[in-house]
Amino acid sequence: MDGFDYPLGIQLWANDARASLHRQQEGYTHALLDNSSDAYRFTAVAGAAKVRDIFHAFAALLGDDAFLILEYYPEAEGSESSDVRPGPQIFYSPYLPINELLENLEPYMERMIHDGFVGFGLANNSAGAELFFSEEKVLTCFSGNHIRIMDLFSKHGLHYDPNQLFPSDFGHDHLSLLCHQRSNLPSSLAMLRDDELDYLNFCADLNDQLEMYPVDESLSFFFSGSEQTQIETVLKTHRAYEDFAEEDFGTLLLDWDDFVSECQASFEGDLWEYRQGLRIRDMIQFVADQLQTPLRDKILDIVADPDDRFRQSLVDRRKRLDTPAAPPHNDPPFWYRGVVRNQGVPLRRDLIRQGWFQA
Repeated sequence: MDGFDYPLGIQLWANDARASLHRQQEGYTHALLDNSSDAYRFTAVAGAAKVRDIFHAFAALLGDDAFLILEYYPEAEGSESSDVRPGPQIFYSPYLPINELLENLEPYMERMIHDGFVGFGLANNSAGAELFFSEEKVLTCFSGNHIRIMDLFSKHGLHYDPNQLFPSDFGHDHLSLLCHQRSNLPSSLAMLRDDELDYLNFCADLNDQLEMYPVDESLSFFFSGSEQTQIETVLKTHRAYEDFAEEDFGTLLLDWDDFVSECQASFEGDLWEYRQGLRIRDMIQFVADQLQTPLRDKILDIVADPDDRFRQSLVDRRKRLDTPAAPPHNDPPFWYRGVVRNQGVPLRRDLIRQGWFQA
């Protein structure tokens, strides 16, 4: 170990030549996000003792509320018989008042910082800001206000370095808290029971406490404040969609993915509920059509995977399902061509009543 204040979850290899030539230092790099002219990605390294304070300082920039991002492996390391390492699962909490969210996080914060199989973050899509501390124990921040983030890092002793090194630049192992002897744990962790130190347990507890829900990794995205404003402006131009202008557009994108997943399994709602799911996709397309590249392309890229999965779920695609409140589309989009294959009883009943299955 080179003397840097690494979290306990990172252990450098003793025989790594790079570690003997270079010392880990605090600092950060930043760059514009792809397909963005005003949103930045910061990648930073901080000593373990600073991470909590950095999160609290960042939380103060998010406004009144935020949501938690939690990432951890579903099984303990070494529990899989396969040589293929399972990927982590990502969970989001609902939006919660900042003070309430931080209060709920506090009992778990030190364990999440130090465990090598846990990542966590805070975000507010409307504010266009996200901070995530990964299992690699690297801070990643997305923001449209790069001056504010630079100031935050500077106040905590982190400075810009275009040649910044990260733990992933050195050979290292990931360790859970249970891998360490009690004598090597901070006193606040050494007093906990083994089951309380097990990340599978404390992550599950936090998951339940905040009523978190799983999110597919392919749906990880970020909109800057100006992009959020553009989307909000577009929604306000449509009478049927203006009530959604103040909502988090990212939630609509996740709702579409959830709807598609439900349709793949078996859609148990009725025809009205099914049409409400299609209406979500209508809104997404309306917004995309009114925007210019690259924001338009970003939105369509985000929904590309659920769109493809929905196409594969459709049958009877020579028929079209028109919304009752709108005139038929001259060229209906794919989500109105056919109906999902896995129909629950309520949907199938309503389709029969509508005459869908008549030749």
